[in-house]
Amino acid sequence: MQNELLLRDYDPVSMQQTPTTEVLTPKSPVFDAHIHIGKLQMGDDDYPVDVGAMVNYLKQSGVVGVVNLKMFWGKPLEEHLESLKGYEDYIHTFASADVTRLEEPDFAAYIDDLFKQFKSMGIRGLKFWKNIGCTLKDSENAYIRPDDSRLRPVWDAAAKYGLLVLYHIADPVSFFTPVDKHNEFYESLCEHPDWSFYGDNRYSFEELMIQQDALLSQNPDTTFVIPHTGSYTENLAWVGAQLDKHPNMYIDTAARNNLLGRQPYTARDFIIRYQDRILFGTDYFGGADKVETEEFYADHYRFFETYDEYFPAYRSWGTGQGRWNVYGLGLPDEVLKKFYYENAMKLINK
Repeated sequence: MQNELLLRDYDPVSMQQTPTTEVLTPKSPVFDAHIHIGKLQMGDDDYPVDVGAMVNYLKQSGVVGVVNLKMFWGKPLEEHLESLKGYEDYIHTFASADVTRLEEPDFAAYIDDLFKQFKSMGIRGLKFWKNIGCTLKDSENAYIRPDDSRLRPVWDAAAKYGLLVLYHIADPVSFFTPVDKHNEFYESLCEHPDWSFYGDNRYSFEELMIQQDALLSQNPDTTFVIPHTGSYTENLAWVGAQLDKHPNMYIDTAARNNLLGRQPYTARDFIIRYQDRILFGTDYFGGADKVETEEFYADHYRFFETYDEYFPAYRSWGTGQGRWNVYGLGLPDEVLKKFYYENAMKLINK
């Protein structure tokens, strides 16, 4: 008998015998409100994407349109849009702005001019990220807050030009706690130490949530999509209270099936209650091949449509995203129609 085994080598096979439902096509058309085609932000390593093949793979999986999230502006954005030429009716691109300029005296004018240009280019919305709050610092060496008053021109101009704002503010709570034996994402954070935002005088998760709440309160005319289940999948009661408080807030479910699926009763009730405010999103990265794409979306459809029990949230993610399996939510057909497609269409065409 082997008495010692490294955690990274531990890969138990469940003996549980339960029904397995393969759902290759969704019950209704799907609009994926959260994907990435190529690199996310300028400076990242890029990877080749055959856009035509990607669109075909997505269509074969029942996806009728997508939001492509890019933290680009200027020439890199223009070059990226050129690479998507011919697919503008299918791929709806969100762009971004250089928020490191927030202390410059002409920042408000820069933002207004940029967003006006975005509208003329057919840009549907804006993408902002957790670098605001977690990594970017100002001239005083202080972390820039999501609710920083110097960013107000961004949110004002977004409202002025009717641009949606998708703002990824925080990661799972464990990414903000010590990376030790108590951390439920220990393996993932050891493999990706840059995913940890604990220490170094950073804002705590709780502080970021206070700032998120303030951001939504201070900008009632701006429509925000707070992705990844409103930043706090581990506490859906809190997210629900935020949705009740902020009519300008929407959320998506991108990359959170693993957290939703371990609380299936709570998650199902939550999605049904807020069925008009939740968008289907996946965090799909263009570049996946046909089989990867098919399996990726089939895993999502199985999760949201069936009552299957105790299965991996994503076949391709392995154990790095938590050592647990999930349970299907079995959402009603009328809820799936809104969640999969109708809610996104209302926002995109607003």
